[in-house]
Amino acid sequence: MPEKKTKYIFVTGGVVSALGKGIASSSIGLLLKKRGLNVNIIKCDPYINVDPGTMNPFQHGEVFVLDDGSETDLDLGHYERFLDQSMSKDNNVTTGQVYHTVITRERRGDYLGATVQVIPHITEEIKASIRRAGRARPDTDIVIVEIGGTVGDIESQPFLEAIRQMALENDPGDTVFVHLTLVPYVPTAGEIKTKPTQHSVKALREIGIQPHLLVCRTVKPLDESIRNKIGLFCNVPARHVIAALDVETVYEIPLSFNREGVGKAICEHLNLENIDPDLSEWEEMVSKIKHPSHRVKIAICGKYVHLKDAYKSIIESFIHAGVANDTRVDLIWVSSEDIKKNGAESLLDGIDGLLIPGGFGERGVEGKIESIRYVRENKIPFFGICLGMQCAVIEYARNVCDLKDAHSYEFYAELKHPVIHLMADQEGVTNLGGTMRLGAYPCILQQPSRSYEAYGADQISERHRHRYEFNNAYRDLFKDTSLILVGLSPDGRLVEIVEDSDHPWFVGVQFHPELKSRPTRAHPLFRDFIGAAVEYNHKKKDPEAVTDISQVEKNRV
Repeated sequence: MPEKKTKYIFVTGGVVSALGKGIASSSIGLLLKKRGLNVNIIKCDPYINVDPGTMNPFQHGEVFVLDDGSETDLDLGHYERFLDQSMSKDNNVTTGQVYHTVITRERRGDYLGATVQVIPHITEEIKASIRRAGRARPDTDIVIVEIGGTVGDIESQPFLEAIRQMALENDPGDTVFVHLTLVPYVPTAGEIKTKPTQHSVKALREIGIQPHLLVCRTVKPLDESIRNKIGLFCNVPARHVIAALDVETVYEIPLSFNREGVGKAICEHLNLENIDPDLSEWEEMVSKIKHPSHRVKIAICGKYVHLKDAYKSIIESFIHAGVANDTRVDLIWVSSEDIKKNGAESLLDGIDGLLIPGGFGERGVEGKIESIRYVRENKIPFFGICLGMQCAVIEYARNVCDLKDAHSYEFYAELKHPVIHLMADQEGVTNLGGTMRLGAYPCILQQPSRSYEAYGADQISERHRHRYEFNNAYRDLFKDTSLILVGLSPDGRLVEIVEDSDHPWFVGVQFHPELKSRPTRAHPLFRDFIGAAVEYNHKKKDPEAVTDISQVEKNRV
């Protein structure tokens, strides 16, 4: 039986960066998947780093960790959330990975003394990486390939050349080029300007790529004359000039694309049957985001609060949890360093919940610890993730167990009470890239516990990214306290979840639950955290009210 032929959609960007190629690619993928097609997405990043694992969040944003332990670009988070399917290492290719592979082969002598060059050796490896993604999932109909960067960048030229070659090698009707550009509105002139898009497409055509669809980011609707003008000068039918208007939530973009006929146009180019997609569940989810019944304020206390992309998956998880609880979640961004300077009460007054996210380094830790003390003592819902859990353990050890110098070995090697210590398998590790405890690991939950109530299961699997852990030498210290170790690794060696039983909702986890949350399937812990925040908010407004979280439960998706 002949092997199934995979079709490809290549998504490029022009004019400026950060236009939203990842969201556009994900939205296209959703529209095709809702037509019954099997879709996979790959991100090609032109930076020379092997992966973003050691890159500064201020430069790169969030590192998205996959089940297999790969540290990848944050766009893979969009792919997983929109398509509701897990990615693998094959879904993220960087220039660093490509060159590392080619140079390793050269050192082995695989090229038999030939001169190793960008063309054909680098481009052939890029093509091979893209095709691997096509084979990674059985019965894949379409692979969407997002090319990072902007047309004209020196770094992205090998990737653009590689996809140009792939289009030539594929049969007609097996390739679509989608180009995302900016069509700016100039208020002083009162006009929409098409010239940036024309120049961007010109640069792309000089490389040898003619786009089939133009997705135009714009704050103003594109009338027929503007579409005709863009189509004429860019050699694209006017009906395939797509207006990507700004929307209230990114989850509205697939619906906007569907109205604009994006899926229909792609099916036309790929010679596929254009089946109307079933977007009813997605429409209901978007409606809940835009028209919630409740409202809560959640503080996120961290040290990267001035760069929201560092917490991208957490932000999205709160949106999903809000949908599940029919609630708008207003995020209050609080610098942990400001907490240290000004105190927790002045900055956290009026919140309905506190989340301490993961992070690395000592800066801002004392502010996080002080924030946790404030919400623990005032019975405000708390959720700690990775370093957030570790800070909760430190705070409890100091202020309840009276170990005043309790801290983490990560920050101080000479400690009397290192309640957080380096994992045994991390001792002696010198290479920082890809050497943490990474990827999905199982966890056994204790009953009864908040976590067990949330998951409804006694064994779970969650993604990790850390080097330090709860120090087992201090387990006995917490035995007769309200801080309970409710989640352990199957061998009982690693503490995965802690809860304060003397608190309405106080949960700290060593893993990163935000990486597995989905728009129509909120993560259980985020869902219940927001449920507890809604309950706290209601009681705050009416202290005499009888607590009945069942009303919140009824609204959950």
